[in-house]
Amino acid sequence: MPNRIMYVQLKSGYDIDQGPSWIGWVRFSKTWQTAYFHGRTLRRWRGMSDANFFDVETHEEFWLSGPKRDRSDGRYSSQQPRVDEDAREAYEAFLRGETLPGRERG
Repeated sequence: MPNRIMYVQLKSGYDIDQGPSWIGWVRFSKTWQTAYFHGRTLRRWRGMSDANFFDVETHEEFWLSGPKRDRSDGRYSSQQPRVDEDAREAYEAFLRGETLPGRERG
């Protein structure tokens, strides 16, 4: 299964883009329809207004995307995400201009 460093934000229960967010490793299913993050199973779902995945147990909504070098990941917030320790080295290298692991070809 592919592993990627991603920007993840909890959308449920917060005003637009005010929920907690993380930069961390996300494991995806072979079809990219299921993501595994922090012990949660997230399913891709179209039709949600501000989210692209939901937690299959809690039904909380999440936004997952690749991180941005300019750190403008939250659309309407300047709140910075927490960076998971196991992703910190690769993420900081990405911010310096290197390619994220697993994205060497795009």
